[in-house]
Amino acid sequence: MKRRVNPVLLTTVALMLIAVLTQCTKQAPLISRQVLFGNPDRAALKISPDNQMLSYLAPLNGVMNVWVAPVGSPDSAVVLTNDTLRGIRIYFWAYNNQQIIYLQDMGGDENWQVHAVNVKTKEDKNLTPFEEILGPDNQPITLPNGKFLRPRAEIQDVSYKFPDEILIGLNNRNPQFHDIFRLNLVTGEMKMIQQNDSFLGFQTDDNYTIRYALQMTADGGNEIFVPDGKGGWTSFDKIPMEDMMTTSPITFDKSGNLLYMIDSRGRNTSALISLDLTTNEKKVIFEDPQADLSDIMIHPVEKTIEAAASDFLRVEWKILDESVKADLEYLKTLTDGDFNVTSRSLDDKFWTVAFVKDNGPVMYYLYDRDAKKAEFLFSNRKELENITLSKMHPVVIKSRDDMNLVSYLTLPAWTDTEMDGKPNKALPMVLFVHGGPWARDSWGYDPYHQWLANRGYAVLSVNYRGSTGFGKNFINAGNLEWAGKMHDDLMDAVNWAVNEGIAMKDKIAIMGGSYGGYATLVGLTFTPDVFVCGVDIVGPSNLRTLLETIPPYWEPMINMFTTRVGDHRTEEGKALLDARSPLSYVDSIRKPLLIGQGANDPRVKQSEADQIVKAMKEKNIPVTYVLYPDEGHGFARPENRLSFNAITDIFLANYLGGRSEPIGKDIEGSSITVPEGAGYIPTLKEILGQ
Repeated sequence: MKRRVNPVLLTTVALMLIAVLTQCTKQAPLISRQVLFGNPDRAALKISPDNQMLSYLAPLNGVMNVWVAPVGSPDSAVVLTNDTLRGIRIYFWAYNNQQIIYLQDMGGDENWQVHAVNVKTKEDKNLTPFEEILGPDNQPITLPNGKFLRPRAEIQDVSYKFPDEILIGLNNRNPQFHDIFRLNLVTGEMKMIQQNDSFLGFQTDDNYTIRYALQMTADGGNEIFVPDGKGGWTSFDKIPMEDMMTTSPITFDKSGNLLYMIDSRGRNTSALISLDLTTNEKKVIFEDPQADLSDIMIHPVEKTIEAAASDFLRVEWKILDESVKADLEYLKTLTDGDFNVTSRSLDDKFWTVAFVKDNGPVMYYLYDRDAKKAEFLFSNRKELENITLSKMHPVVIKSRDDMNLVSYLTLPAWTDTEMDGKPNKALPMVLFVHGGPWARDSWGYDPYHQWLANRGYAVLSVNYRGSTGFGKNFINAGNLEWAGKMHDDLMDAVNWAVNEGIAMKDKIAIMGGSYGGYATLVGLTFTPDVFVCGVDIVGPSNLRTLLETIPPYWEPMINMFTTRVGDHRTEEGKALLDARSPLSYVDSIRKPLLIGQGANDPRVKQSEADQIVKAMKEKNIPVTYVLYPDEGHGFARPENRLSFNAITDIFLANYLGGRSEPIGKDIEGSSITVPEGAGYIPTLKEILGQ
């Protein structure tokens, strides 16, 4: 006997199913660029060494400044600094608990000056107010643009043993080398403790004793020296070129007799090593066969290593000291995401903790170790808490020569209905390439991934060979392979995305900053039929001129560039660099190009953008060139960041067919200039009044 189906029930079920599917595939509302790229509400939470005060960065009149509050009353914070231009990005507490130290440059030139501001009086002292470097003729050294070459200060060391003093490096005597000074934060007095005329850098201890000096070898390796007690130096250790990026000293234990290092010699990935300096005994404390050591937790006074982390697909911590086991296990229960202890009080009773998610803002907590209780304080972007964001999927893509390319894929939320990284249909895609190249992409919240996915694009970031974090073999596979096998990796990832039904073959854009900008130019010149358009942010166009114009303080490590990129000092090296430079193949550009550049960029000079724009213009090849007179290597001011992304939004929508938000007011307050090609961006000329 057949069982009859109730037609009313069938219709009801069908309607419910359609409703569910419609809800799942309905496009999410446009997320404002202001929400993604404007100033965060609050960020960089820290606790004072005496555990009495909290600090964080937050806007004051639209500019990021340092705020402080009592631990028991975080909502009663008051602003401490008064930066009105670029915003403060780097700061920390002095161990005297009376001052906060921050670094600031001028217009993105990366010539940092050290400031100390008093927590009670708000008195702000520029402790390194030097504006020029004198040459052998006792005259200021000038740059090609006529400006003075400004000194650059670096933080060398900060020790709880000397609350009113820090060590800094300063190149005001010789632009190539940083002398080491002992700097009194209260009086401003500086005393040189180490003149430097040859070393890449130094390793100091908590007593502010210089223990090691590092010097690059001719083949791109490193040699470590120790003071000989007579004013000279004796060789202590040699690090081969292939291990240089994955082997170095980290710090000392409390006694100063135990050196902690990362070390890849005799292995592929860098392990955490202890070296007993009295017996020369080496011990492996932590290693991961898939990934390098990425982070450590160390007791603020005892200097014992408590936990170590590696990052293959995501960050994983290994507990090395039972005293923190209960703490770390408790922190894991608070919320989803990868956590990081951002600061600790000197008595180690309080920690500030940040949780990073892929589809939500950074969540900040204050953790009381005695009570084993964490208090949620705030997220860095509150508006994101109630917005549907996309998941970031770690994927491992095989290169053509069988290397593992750890990559991260983000899809529009409405196309990834099962949250498995498989869209309902192939999508336009943006290949978003990281800079460096000696850096890496990692899992977590990425405003660019969220922005582009929200516009309807698949977004793929690839750790191509040469990226760090995956062992020395992977880094060294990128040597002399700029625009070679490094670009092949990106092409292999594109082909993977097409073959997997993720990307539409004829709707793929390439975009990135620094090396990612260079990769964009390579993509449009070396593989001109693969991409429909490209966005180059502060990317070099000519590798030879890039190396010839590096900042003077990079000269001590020039052999790293010559052995890994190409040697601009030899005819053979020049030929290789020219062959790998997009500027040599401008004729091949057939797809739209958008370029963003900072006029004060010390790493990739404005001339790198100028020369390719000039060459394209001479050949009547369209290009849009956006230049910021108050920016350096990237766009620090939110007004500039928003204006460039507003243009990019329109640019990508034109060629990928995705959604976009009108430029609107996102150009207001920006220093934007568009020397070339404003007319190629709809509405831009009208908004600029050109």
